[in-house]
Amino acid sequence: MAVILRMKNITKEYKGVEVLKNVDFDLEQSEIHALVGENGAGKSTLTKMLAGAVTPTRGEIILDGKSIKINHPTDGVAHGIAMVYQETSLVPSLTVAQNLFLGKEKFYNRLRTIYIAAQQFLQSLNFSVDPSATVARLGAAQKQMVEIARAVYYNARIIIFDEPTATLTPEEKHHFFALLTRLRKAGVTTIFITHVLEEALQAADRITVLRDGELIVTDAASNFTRDKIVKAMVGRSLAGEIYAEGSKDRKRRKAGRLVLSVQNLSMQNIVRNNSFSVFAGQITGIFGLVGSGRTETAKIIAGVVKRDLVHGGEVKLDGRSVRYKVPKPAVKDGIIYVTEDRKLEGFFETMSIARNIYIGAITAGLTKSSLVNMAEMRLLAEYWTKTLNIRATDSNARVIELSGGNQQKVVIAKALAQRPKLIIFDEPTRGVDVGAIAEIHQIINKLADDGLPVVVISSYLPEVLHLSDRILVARQGRIVEEFNAAQATETMIMYAAVH
Repeated sequence: MAVILRMKNITKEYKGVEVLKNVDFDLEQSEIHALVGENGAGKSTLTKMLAGAVTPTRGEIILDGKSIKINHPTDGVAHGIAMVYQETSLVPSLTVAQNLFLGKEKFYNRLRTIYIAAQQFLQSLNFSVDPSATVARLGAAQKQMVEIARAVYYNARIIIFDEPTATLTPEEKHHFFALLTRLRKAGVTTIFITHVLEEALQAADRITVLRDGELIVTDAASNFTRDKIVKAMVGRSLAGEIYAEGSKDRKRRKAGRLVLSVQNLSMQNIVRNNSFSVFAGQITGIFGLVGSGRTETAKIIAGVVKRDLVHGGEVKLDGRSVRYKVPKPAVKDGIIYVTEDRKLEGFFETMSIARNIYIGAITAGLTKSSLVNMAEMRLLAEYWTKTLNIRATDSNARVIELSGGNQQKVVIAKALAQRPKLIIFDEPTRGVDVGAIAEIHQIINKLADDGLPVVVISSYLPEVLHLSDRILVARQGRIVEEFNAAQATETMIMYAAVH
């Protein structure tokens, strides 16, 4: 196919550190191009240069044989390049329809007219989203759908998707990849960044692998295997480290003392008479599709949201009935919730790594004084940065400057700095590369081995089966099934989740 875009000798430096090093990258007409690599490999930085969100330190971008400058997102749009970011760029106070047409409005607008137009357009993409809903009230998956719809609506000739399937259900993922196929037939070139290697192998025409800011290989997807991609990403095979075939035969931990008891928990129509238990020294996996009430249940337990005032059920921690209206007393009692939405709820993006981690210790009342102790903050940051292998220039780097996976490690470090007695991980490896997944799994396993009760909420079945000692399945606001992880299969769990 004809090459429509070339990036030549692209280099990007931050504070004298090269995060991209003389990268040569090209796109062909109407192809689906997958971009993979570990966190910090430079995937998002490279694509943000095409979108105008980042300016290269050195290098050249050539579109249709002509050298162009993209210094601002409006430049990208002018050249027919749109990007769907991993972190939502929607306006929370506006409706879905208003966000969809933002920047392309007519001089006079009637809300009824744009709602009808938005409804028809969303239905054409098989996206089930209410056009009159305020974006702030949408879940992560629905926000992602609106982002994707807006990029398609802009009639871009090159569309970049950064982790587009991270929040989608299996059915929604099917619709998304069908959309990519339709876009290809319409002459649109798409790039999608993904950490799910099976998606790259199945959906892409070509795959590019980045490692440590350098382009390692670009080839047809048919010439890759999963292990070949992993070797290119990390320089070694991880076949025996994550989701290994033998993991099903590993010894599962037995339940220790009862730590958390949830009885008839209810919140509006989202959580309905939900009951389950969590035990010490064991990983309890919770699987469920979007809308099953998994996250809302965890947030009620941690005091992030409130359960119903009347007939809201009961939560017992170590046999004591608790009812948290805000997270602070829950944190004081040792209940720590690691959010699924790190950008919105997990960290302060303009603060440094050190300050974010130190805030965790302050919240739990674990600092030596009520005043900020710079030496204590530095030592705490150095410990967790090294322990979790957070890649950054130093602990004073702002979290917004990190890759998505390293941001997730900061969120986990902040949680562990609070010395949890019960920890709930909500989608702990969403948007995380294969190397970091193994590291995070080791952390989670060590917490359980040390006797801590651990809950892992995940929509990725191999992760649930690999990590869990027991598996709970949520559907329509309640736990409907429990499985012994050693005996469960993906088919059994998915059947329970949908029937």
